[in-house]
Order: sequence, then C-alpha cells, then structure tokens
Amino acid sequence: MEKIVYACFSTDIIHEGHLNIIREAKKLGRVIAGVMSDAAMISYYRFPTKTFSERREMIATIEGVSETVVQEEVSYSKVIEKIRPDFVIHGDRWNTGPWYNIRKELIDLLETYGGKLVEVPYTISQEAIKSDRRIIAKLMMPEFRRKRLRQLLNLVMPVSSTPFLPVIKAMEVHSGLTGLIVEKTIVEKDNRFYQFDAMWISSLCDSLNKGKPDIELVDMTSRFRTIEDIMEVTTKPIIMDGDTGGLIEHFVYNVRTMERLGISAVIVEDKMGLKRNSLLGNEVEQTQAPIQDFCKKINAAKNVLLTDDFMIIARIESLILEKGLNDALIRAFAYVEAGADAIMIHSRKKVPDEIFAFCDAFRLQNKITPLVAVPTTFNEVTEDELAAHGVNIVIYANQLTRIAFPAMQHVVENILMSHRAKEIDSELMPIKEVLTLIDEF
Repeated sequence: MEKIVYACFSTDIIHEGHLNIIREAKKLGRVIAGVMSDAAMISYYRFPTKTFSERREMIATIEGVSETVVQEEVSYSKVIEKIRPDFVIHGDRWNTGPWYNIRKELIDLLETYGGKLVEVPYTISQEAIKSDRRIIAKLMMPEFRRKRLRQLLNLVMPVSSTPFLPVIKAMEVHSGLTGLIVEKTIVEKDNRFYQFDAMWISSLCDSLNKGKPDIELVDMTSRFRTIEDIMEVTTKPIIMDGDTGGLIEHFVYNVRTMERLGISAVIVEDKMGLKRNSLLGNEVEQTQAPIQDFCKKINAAKNVLLTDDFMIIARIESLILEKGLNDALIRAFAYVEAGADAIMIHSRKKVPDEIFAFCDAFRLQNKITPLVAVPTTFNEVTEDELAAHGVNIVIYANQLTRIAFPAMQHVVENILMSHRAKEIDSELMPIKEVLTLIDEF
C-alpha cells in the first residue's frame, strides 16, 4: 500500500524551496498538502496577500500534490489524527525558538503509531529571498495595509458565532524601532502562537517622545512623519489616535490624508476645547461635545472618504467624566447612526465592571458594530474576558513608552554614578541582537 506523506504550507507564493519539499515528498509516497488557514497564518506569520481559496488552488496545482486539506491550527495534532500520515515532511529550520514545541509535539504524535518526521535542508536561493521581499513590500503598500483591519475584523466577527480569532490585539508604537519590535515579536504557549495584530499610534506617547504635553500641541504633520517612519519598516495595520479631531474642517482634511497614507482607522473622542488626557477625568476641566455636534463630525469625515477600507471609530468619554451608562449608550447608538464604524468605550476605574455593563447593554441592541476597549487602568482583565462581553479590539495604549522612560533613566543614572558604562552593560541588549531587528535590502 502506498505511503501517505503530509506537508503543510503557509505561503502566498511558490518558490524553489517549496517545490523542493514536494519533490522530496514524492519520493516517499502520495503527497497530501495542508494549507494553513488564514487565522493560523496570522497568529504566527503575517497576513496573507491571497485569499485562502487562492492559496489552496495554488498549492493544489503543483505537480505531485494529490490532495489538499485545511490545517486550521498551527499545531499539527488535529490534522495528524485525521489523516495519520506515514511521513510528515518539513524544512529543517524549526529546532529552536517558538517552533520548538510544535515540532516536539508532532514527533510525539507520530511516534504513537509509527509515523516519521522527515526534515529537508532549507533552500537558500536569491529567488526565494526576492519572493519573500516582494510579499513584504506588497503588505507595506497603502492599498493593502489600509484594508487589513477590516479583514481582521472579519475573522473576529460576528459576536453571535464562534470567531476565528478571539480579539484583535493592538500595541502602542511610537517609532520605527518600536514598530519593528511589535512587528517581529512572536511567542509560543501551549502549542499556540501569539503576536500583535495591529499598531496603535497614541497622541500621548507621540507627544511624550517629542518632549511635549498631551494637549494636541504636536501638529498632524509631525505626527504623520512618525507614522511614515513606522510604515516604512512594518506591515501591520495602524490605528491612529485622533484626539478630539479639532474643527470639522480640519478633521476631514486630516482623515483624507490618513486614508491616503494607508492608515486603517482613526479613533476620535467626543470632547471639545483644550484636550486633556482622559485618565485625569474630572480632576481637570474636560467638556464633552454635544451629541449632535459630534455626529456631524463623524458624518463629515465619512463623506470625504474615497474607499470603504478606512474606519472612523468613535470614542465615548461618558464613563470617564462620570456621566453614567445611559449617557454612554445614547451616544453610542447616535454615533453608529451617524456613520461610526466602531465604538470605543473608555474607563479609568480599576475594575472593568462598567465596561462590561456597557458592552452587554450595547450588544443587546447591536451585535455587528465592533467594540474597542483600552485596559490601561483595569489591567487585570484578560482578552478572553473582554471578548466574552463583545469586545473585538483590545488596545495596549502606552506600555512601551512607560517602560522606556524608567529604563533609560536607570541607565543614565547608573553611568553618572559609575563614571563609565561597564556596570550597566549586563542589563543591555547586545548590539548584534539590536541589528537583527533591521532588515538589510
């Protein structure tokens, strides 16, 4: 009886390395090719540039592939139990790092019935390198990056059924370097991979990194330069903090610029006057905009957009300003009616109770509009808990900036005390590791 050989693919393009895997697999028996699902690819790799159907058709047409199946997870466990191949074939570059435990689990599964893992030396070729760079360059282009947040939401929504992903995770970045850290960091836990899905450009963090107060003092031209630095070296979708948006006439102009740059969404808060950080609450004077005025701002911004990709996310400050749940809900439904693509609800309480109450009440009437939460003060809440109450996007809004300041201050104080840099050296990241973050073209 002919042996069964299984090989899984998570790629948008076929190059010599993939063909070599198939050639080696054919020598062992009948080849069944697994095609990684979109959700699985996104969890550890990057967003596919082709649809799942296109990727499956691409794999199916390779000479030597007799059948294709879907691999829904990064873990091989379910697909191995289903087809019980005699051999699994894979490249040999997964013995360390996040892939180590996936490989070990696979070997253990195969041993239970006498299956075998065959590892093929990694193919290094200029064609493969160029192919990979072309995909990355494509993902960086505005027309592809801009729509990616909506594509991710399609994997999270609707809340009434089991989503492909629990929530979209966004992390604050404020420079090209922090963008690279978020872009490239992947962790493995319990045979699942985790990474951030999107990037958040905070006005607070952008202002702090320029040494300015968070009062909308840093103009949009300067903020767009920060974003362009990040976009030049990353591929993930970007959500921008739009503060109050300012005057309607200014907001619509800036929205057009954001859309053209390839930003996926702007979050605009329903306050007016001098912008003060929301977490100060009523400790400082903050004025919430009349509902009708804020609806006009949302509607005006929607009317100038040239694509359906860009999202206007309305941020509600009612709980921050202690105006209560009912005021927050009235505003949320009005903003959705005015054209808001998603709603962000904010709180400065230490527990998420009022966030949960809002989300539960909102979901009773609206099950399709995405909800956004920012667990800065109520940071004990988990993503799964937020998802259970209907939250779709979770933003970690300022953690990279908040860790950077004390770390840098510690370094300068230590050098001043020691009159040299040796004492701090063991705490520093080696230069060679820093350089591995940077791709050379």
